[in-house]
Parts: sequence; C-alpha cells; structure tokens
Amino acid sequence: MSLLLPMQSGLLPEGLNVSFKLIPAILVLAMLALFLVIGFVFKVADTEGMWVAGRSIGNVENGMAIGANWMSAASYLGMAALIALSGFYGLAFVVGWSTGYFILLIFMAAQMRRFGKYTAPDFVGDRYNSDTARAIAAVTTFLIGFVYAIGQARGMALVGLYIFGDLGILGLTGYQSMVVFMMAITVGYLSISGMMGATKNMAVQYVILIVAFLAGLYAVGYVNGYSTVLPHIEYGQLFSVLSNEFSEPFVHQSYYLWIATAFSLVVGTCGLPHVLVRFYTVDSERTARWSTVWGLGFICLLYLSSPAFAAFGTDLYSNQIGDVYGDPGMTSAAGDVIVVLAAQLSNLPQWFVGLVAAGGIAAAIATVAGLFIAGSSAISHDIYANIINPDATQRQQVLVGRLSIVALGVITTLAALNPAAPIAALVSYAFSLAGAVLFPMFFLGLWWENTNRQGALAGMTTGLVIWIIPMINEVLPAYVASLDSTISPTLAQWVPAIGSALIAVPVVFVVTIGVSLVTEEPDMETKQLVRQCHSPEPMDRMESAEEAVSTDGGEDIEGGDA
Repeated sequence: MSLLLPMQSGLLPEGLNVSFKLIPAILVLAMLALFLVIGFVFKVADTEGMWVAGRSIGNVENGMAIGANWMSAASYLGMAALIALSGFYGLAFVVGWSTGYFILLIFMAAQMRRFGKYTAPDFVGDRYNSDTARAIAAVTTFLIGFVYAIGQARGMALVGLYIFGDLGILGLTGYQSMVVFMMAITVGYLSISGMMGATKNMAVQYVILIVAFLAGLYAVGYVNGYSTVLPHIEYGQLFSVLSNEFSEPFVHQSYYLWIATAFSLVVGTCGLPHVLVRFYTVDSERTARWSTVWGLGFICLLYLSSPAFAAFGTDLYSNQIGDVYGDPGMTSAAGDVIVVLAAQLSNLPQWFVGLVAAGGIAAAIATVAGLFIAGSSAISHDIYANIINPDATQRQQVLVGRLSIVALGVITTLAALNPAAPIAALVSYAFSLAGAVLFPMFFLGLWWENTNRQGALAGMTTGLVIWIIPMINEVLPAYVASLDSTISPTLAQWVPAIGSALIAVPVVFVVTIGVSLVTEEPDMETKQLVRQCHSPEPMDRMESAEEAVSTDGGEDIEGGDA
C-alpha cells in the first residue's frame, strides 16, 4: 500500500483570486507576529502555568477564550461551507455545537471545576483510580487533537492561498507551503507560552475573528442588496431564488444522518478535552459557570450569522462562477472558503477581504492552540509524569510537553498535506471520538458514584472500537491507494464516521453501567469525591473536591448516589 500524494488542482478553490496581495499580507503577518509576541510575554516555566494558566483567568476573559477555542476554522469557514454545499443538513452543526454547550453549562462545567484537576485524562485517572484508564484517555486526547487539527490546518492553508498566492517553496505546492508556514507559526508560540500565553492570545483572537466575520457579513449583505440591519433574518428572502438543494430539508442527506451528526456533535462537545480543560483555568465553580455563559453568548454571535453568510455566498457563486449543485458544481475547496469568496465576489476593497480572511486564520490558530495544549498535557502530565516517571521535575514535564506540541505539529502538518475531507467533516470525526470514548466517562463519573474502574475500562474500549470501525470503512480509503472508495456502503449508512456516536454512546453507557453493577463498588473516598462535586456548600477559591474531602471528609449527601 502506498500513501497518496496531494493534487494541487483539487485543493485550489475555483473563483478565488489566488495571488499575492500586499496589504492583506501585511495584516496577516502583523497578526501572526502579535501572537508570537503575546506568547513570549506570557511564557511560562512551571506546569501550573503551562497546563491551567495558574487558574488565574477571569470569567469574561475565559468566556472569550472559550469562544475562540471553540470557533475554529470549522465554525468560521466550515459551517458556512456545509450549509452552502448541503443546505439544511449543515444546520446539524449549528444545532449540535450549540446544544452541547447548554449540556456543559447545566451538567458539567461547575462539577468539573469542583473536582479540580489539570487535564481531562487526569479526571479519568483519578476518578476511576486507574492508570490504564488515564492512559486510554490521554491517547484519545492526543488522537482528538491530531484529527481535529487537520481540519484547522486545511482551513489556514486555503485562506493563506488567497493572501499569499500560490507560492511553492522547497518543492512544495502553494497549498502545502501554506500548511507548513501556518503550522510552524502556531507551534512556535505554543511551545513557548503554554496555556497562559494561549489563553491571552485566544482573547485577542476572539476579537479579531468576530469583528472580521460580522463586518464581512454586513458588508456583503449591504453592497449586494441582500440585507440591511438584520442579515441573520433577511437572508430568508433568498430562498425563492436559491436552488431547492439549499432550502429544502433532506435533499442531500437522510433524516437519519442529520440526527446522527447532530447527536455526535452534542456529546462530542461535552467530551472534548480542550473544551473541558478551560474549566480548570479558573479559580472557582462560579467563575467556571459564568465563563460558560459568556462563552456561549460569544459563540452564538457567529453561529447565528453563518447561515446568512452561506446564503449570500451561494447566490454570488451561482451568479458569477457557475452552478452550485450538480456536476461539477461547487467543489469542497471553494465551499471551505465561501466566506472569503463571498467578500471577494462582492468587489469589496482588497484590504477588507484580507481582514475577513485573517479572521479565518485567527479562528483556526486559536483552536489548534487549545488542542495542542490539551494533547501535550495528556502526554506530559498524564503519561510521562503520572505513569512513566512519577519523580519528574517541573522542568522535565514542561520539556516533554513542548516536545509533544512539536510532535503534534509535525504529524498534523503531514496529514493536512492531503486532507481526506472538507474542514467540518474532518472536525466531526474528532467529535465522534470524544463523544464515544470520553463523554460517557465524564458524565457517569460526575453523576453516578457507583461507576467503577472496570466499567470505565470496558466502556472506553468499547467506544474506541466502535469509532475505529467506520473510520477504517470510510476515511482510510482516502489515504490508501489500493482502496478506491467506502469499503461497506451499508455500514456507512447506519454507522457513519461523521455520526458514529449515535450508536456508540448508548452502547458505552450500557456496557459501563452493566460492568460496574456486576463488579466491586468504588471505595468510599471516591464516592465522597463525587458527592463533593454536587454539594450545595460552596468551596473556597482554588479548592478542589479532593482537598475538601481530605480536610473535613466532604459532604455526606443523603441517599448515596449523587
């Protein structure tokens, strides 16, 4: 078997003005330089700063970081792309990603902060008293960071093509050159600054991306006569002129796939380590809860705008380039930059289109930062310091963390040279993994004190197997020359890679609960930790459930189960 090499022609968006543009290039280079400076100013030398920013982030700043951390290239570019390419089906992403944050707010944010750890695998390892469970969670976290970041690298590179042109360096194509350049900048500032610098950068990146996106939406809507003050509603007037593939439900995809996708995105949101770790960067459960509220509000500003941007871009594409649907129709590469393409086709000033493009790059870099911090902390803190070398010094842990960031950057860059799917689809695979393997462990670990080590190990293994099977069935053929298409269409129909959590999560819940019921209950100390996560008594700032239990025995909630 041999790996396929990327085809430049398939990754150049049709209609996009791919050429070097001086002012947008200066804008983007200045923005990237700013990220590096912030990373250097807030560089860290200890593990507390490296992994949880010293638990010193306030609720509004953490809300902005949640927004930037969350709104990746998949949100900024990919969501509008999916709506443009597949119409009603794309709304599954708006519904799934938004609903997930409500579940986080109600059921997990404050409880995770009360438990009080450094990383998501740290929670799994200590809650279930198992280094094996910790290792599985750590490897899953690393894998999520890798799969998720491929889509971000693709988004950065496609937008970079618009700004810097088709610059082939070192024998690479223009697209490949942009992948290498953007990823090098991202890895550079992350390896210096850790979580502290990443969080400060995320607040700046949020401002850049939301201003760029909303300014682009209003400008495109106004100059083309689509909208005036409320493009989020006014875009509905285009339904009568857009193709039925855009406005009618389930023309492209089935009702079942819509449900599977939306469900996987909901549970995946609640299982993503780089999302959950944000609750560890604040000093109390109250700050964790309020930062989630702020973050959800910041996210909704963009999510409510994406369908309008998709409608405007679709109409401009059909009027000026060609048919959106059918053969050949709009390519996935053009769809992935529909936000930038719409601004360009509106004949807006070049510097303004460059600003819209810069917002896409900021969104992608912010999310890669969160993913790589979560992935590297899983390797350094959870595997190296907790399993391989318990006597590791802080300096050794930070060094291993930085090397892990570099390793993640290298393998992500290599995989992004020939991406297997559009941005949002690539990201969705990571959501299915997080939903199938980690979400049940977090939810049951916080809400059912009888969940034990044996149940967790059986559940996580089951979830991992169910996630891998459709990935082999649908995604592997894109990378292996001897496999031309999906191996089993029937399996792809009922257990799609993009929505495999719909099948996996119920099965994992049943396996975890069943095995826990027939094996030994957790010890009383573990049960007290779970009860402390739900105690009506507020804990002191910077205090964790473990500290509360060790000092006063914790809250003894009547009824046993939390």
